[in-house]
Amino acid sequence: MKFDTPATTNAIDQLKVVGKPLDRIDGPFKCTGSAPYAYERHDVLPQAAYGVVVGAGIAKGRIASMDLAAARAAPGVLAVVTARNAGKLAKGKMNTAKLLGGPQIDHYHQAIALVVAQTFEQARAAAELVRVRYESTPGAYDLAALKDSAKTAKPNENTGPTETAVGDFAGAFDAAPVQLDTTYTTPDQSHAMMEPHATLAAWDGDKLTVWTSNQMIDWGVSDLARTLGVPKKNVRLISPFIGGGFGGKLFVRADALLAALGARAARRPVKVALQRPLIFNNTTHRPATIQRIRIGAGKDGRISAIAHESWSGDLPGGGPEAAVLQTRLLYAGAHRMTAMRLAELDLPEGNAMRAPGEAPGLMALEVAMDELAERLGMDPVALRILNDTQVDPEKPARPFTQRSLVQCLRHGAERFGWNARQASPGTRREGRWLVGMGVAAAFRNNMLQASGARVRLDSQGRVTVETDMTDIGTGTYTILAQTAAETMGLPLERITVRLGDSLMPVSCGSGGQWGAANSTAGVYAACMALRRQVAQKLGLDPAAAQFADGQVTAGGRTVPLAQAAGGGELVAEDKIEYDKALSEKAQQSTFGAHFVEVGVDVDSCEIRVRRMLAVCAAGRILNPKSARSQVIGAMTMGVGAALMEDLVVDKRRGFFVNHDLAGYEVPVHADIPHQEVVFLDEVDASSTPLKAKGVGELGICGVGAAVANAIYNATGVRVRDYPITLDKLLERMPTGA
Repeated sequence: MKFDTPATTNAIDQLKVVGKPLDRIDGPFKCTGSAPYAYERHDVLPQAAYGVVVGAGIAKGRIASMDLAAARAAPGVLAVVTARNAGKLAKGKMNTAKLLGGPQIDHYHQAIALVVAQTFEQARAAAELVRVRYESTPGAYDLAALKDSAKTAKPNENTGPTETAVGDFAGAFDAAPVQLDTTYTTPDQSHAMMEPHATLAAWDGDKLTVWTSNQMIDWGVSDLARTLGVPKKNVRLISPFIGGGFGGKLFVRADALLAALGARAARRPVKVALQRPLIFNNTTHRPATIQRIRIGAGKDGRISAIAHESWSGDLPGGGPEAAVLQTRLLYAGAHRMTAMRLAELDLPEGNAMRAPGEAPGLMALEVAMDELAERLGMDPVALRILNDTQVDPEKPARPFTQRSLVQCLRHGAERFGWNARQASPGTRREGRWLVGMGVAAAFRNNMLQASGARVRLDSQGRVTVETDMTDIGTGTYTILAQTAAETMGLPLERITVRLGDSLMPVSCGSGGQWGAANSTAGVYAACMALRRQVAQKLGLDPAAAQFADGQVTAGGRTVPLAQAAGGGELVAEDKIEYDKALSEKAQQSTFGAHFVEVGVDVDSCEIRVRRMLAVCAAGRILNPKSARSQVIGAMTMGVGAALMEDLVVDKRRGFFVNHDLAGYEVPVHADIPHQEVVFLDEVDASSTPLKAKGVGELGICGVGAAVANAIYNATGVRVRDYPITLDKLLERMPTGA
């Protein structure tokens, strides 16, 4: 189905099932422990052996020698895989050949060996017997030290141009009556998901099947096939349940590659789960940034000049953290400049983590807007509203299809009680607590991607949906079932959804908050194809046929839907595709506003988040219950980024020191108060047939800045280097506060 002329109404607009806050249909499986995750497929391969990964003990250099004799002789050992016996590995899309290092070492804890044994305990013990002698060479591990030598990043499909300029920024900034020129830093951060990167692999002749935890099935199949040098048709990837991804499982990692290599070497199925330290140092992370923001404005608060420059680092051949993207679109201003600069670092790979680019970028931009508001003597909400724009500020001829930022800010301010905020920081006190409020705008683009599905109608009137789409805990099973139920006129219990298998039609996958809108559109396309088949089988006019309550009605006739299947089944397959010209003519984005209230202890500077509100405008909300769950999870991640999360770099040896869940702090239940989420009632007919957009990443965008702004409002201490820990407040807290 080509989506190029948005219809005003369609089958989804009945809203009998879609748009309802229904319970997740996968919930009972997860609550009872019966959902089969990748490492737990005992029913599939009960005779699987176990592999344990050996990670490099240096960050840069080479392996001088590796003694495997003791490991190979250890009890239960079936095989030891290294770069020397793994065969030639080709370079995949995400440079998967580097997932197995040796003799060259690219970063700390890069996988250098896999020990396969009968039991996990045997494999773990034998892995400790691998003796490696390294020759270390000096590496680059300090972004700040390399800032001045960083180069303009090369553009890619995620960044667009890495430098933009409109008008005369330098001249307009110099002429502005009110100027702001500040620098902010964000640290390296980890996904820290509950389920580790885990894979179970088995060969059947020259055909490979992997059960793995992966967000993008088709990407994974392509990368594994290319890396291993086998035809893509010979690789099957299965991932029906994923215990958290956040972007860290967009690409196949060392567990998948080594499980496949281990299974080939041991001639039996092998399962591999990365140890927690390797998840931090071996897989991807959100890279640190240094961000300089300059804003020039008139005394009335109107922005005339705005510039955002960001520095980040990655391994050679890597890409930048695109922290300037939102600044290109969020606020008006005739004279503009953005730039992304990249330093080569010998740290583990930097890559996508929930809302890559916007999440750290807004942590800087939205604090800068608060600082500008203070210099102007304006209310921070009023300043943002004043500088709203309904067109792309870099391309004024390009309007937004929908932009409800002002509505989000106004509704949120009223609901949160913003009028009670004290404009002078450090003036509201409740006992031992200094209390403050903060606000930040939220922004995330809406990305359209082709997505396919197959649907089957059986003789009992049940519809089965099949697609390689994944559910990373976001409620995909449920919203796809809702889409099929709505389109086919069936109750939800008459729908079965099967996900995460590369034998099924290729979907958009889960990531970038594109999953819900595009995957449901793909299911809608397949269901519409099935509706046409059904009508033709029943001798009804497809254009006039109405599907409701398990019946099909047209031309005065009503026939049970199941009758169309006869004694067998009807099968239809289709995908949603988009006219690229639409995105060139108009900008599609999602918007929101975050409001936060914090308390700061006057003596210890302990920070407590007391209230949180998110107001989101993201097109039609397909399931308010699961969407709220996504947003409050994102808000919690935003609190973690603001107050706790910091992958500490050992700048001498080049690794993340706090590489476990004990040392890498994230918010727990006691840290988070009740969170309120409001979805504005809107649809965007230019987005998908369901008129929906994504919301899962919008929920984190701006939260860190709202927390930071609330802390400043409470204490009068402005911290520009995240995370905002109590020591940074203590050293600057006014005496007698």
